[in-house]
Amino acid sequence: MNIKKGLFFFVFTSFLLAATTTQAATNDNRYLVKSTSSFWKKSLIVRNVFEGGFTADLSDWQLRMTKIFGVEVAPVKKLNILAVTPVPTPKTPVKSKTPAGPVAWGVGYTYGNDLDEELPTGGKDVVVAILDTGVNRNHPDLKNRISDCADFSAGAGFVNGKCDDKNDHGTHMAGIVAADGGAKGLGIYGVAPESKLAIYKVCDTDGTCFSDDVASAIRYAADQKVNIILISIGSDTESTLINNAVVYAVGKGALVIAAGGNDGPDSDGIDYPAAQSEVISVGALDAKEDVPEWSSRGNNENSEAYLREPGDLELIAPGVNIESTGKDGDYVTLSGTSMAAAHVAGLAAKEWQKDADNPADATRDLLHKFTQDILPLGDDEDSGWGVPTL
Repeated sequence: MNIKKGLFFFVFTSFLLAATTTQAATNDNRYLVKSTSSFWKKSLIVRNVFEGGFTADLSDWQLRMTKIFGVEVAPVKKLNILAVTPVPTPKTPVKSKTPAGPVAWGVGYTYGNDLDEELPTGGKDVVVAILDTGVNRNHPDLKNRISDCADFSAGAGFVNGKCDDKNDHGTHMAGIVAADGGAKGLGIYGVAPESKLAIYKVCDTDGTCFSDDVASAIRYAADQKVNIILISIGSDTESTLINNAVVYAVGKGALVIAAGGNDGPDSDGIDYPAAQSEVISVGALDAKEDVPEWSSRGNNENSEAYLREPGDLELIAPGVNIESTGKDGDYVTLSGTSMAAAHVAGLAAKEWQKDADNPADATRDLLHKFTQDILPLGDDEDSGWGVPTL
């Protein structure tokens, strides 16, 4: 009897595994399996493990089997990168082999337009984790800045040492934060060119990202003791996996910064995870100090002023026609709240309060002190508390 039962489970498990490898890989069927059973973990190819369950790519047949055996499953939510491609003009081409200058307008603005002949500095010994589409590790302006690299979006899950960018978005974020001009200083500079970057690829080439991969990367970054986590991706609906991961990371001492979204102009439009109160949510600003129509608005006017509540917009930063590093070793101009969030992450790295009892909280407070209000005045849904500059 035991032999027959063992044979049954062996055959059943083999069918489940075969279905995973031959069918689920080609389908968009990522699920959270709400079970801690070792049998189901062995029967399905586990992608990410969380409290109370794990995620896996399930075929239709496997999904039916979980329902037959009463195993609760839930679809895994998706997020997207938060950038819009600007209309190119002779002055702002989308791509170029050389930058228009060593300091793009957004970085200069963040420095209070007070660089003159000087170049950006700062960020030494600070690690910024960028969860995005990866990076070009060989870009001359970035190759000395990268301290860690991993791919959470690969077909088989976590792959250490791999984080190639085939989209541009992740490399663009990296440059805004920490580009160092390259060995000859002929490239472009980020806000904190002495900081280090931990690049965790969580998005596919098309810019879509599964929330379980993002949540795993957040937890991994926190366990690696990074100082700042930059998430320039978002969704209109919240993910419990990501929410819990953010709380975990903040508890580990990380400062989490996220793009507010490109869903404006309606109020209460901040994307998740930026909508979480534990996260610094960032909207976009253009060179004329106007908030673009597409930048998501917060719920600030329905909450207590200057008290970060869920759904509020906290800060704004340069996010329109931002030139930075590109995946082909070139320079790319993009717009979006992604770019705005990267400027704030760079400023946080530059001004990291390492000697404080809680460096993350102290740095967040300092960013507030650096913040300049813009119209409309006060803590408003368009511009939050304002724009932080030196």
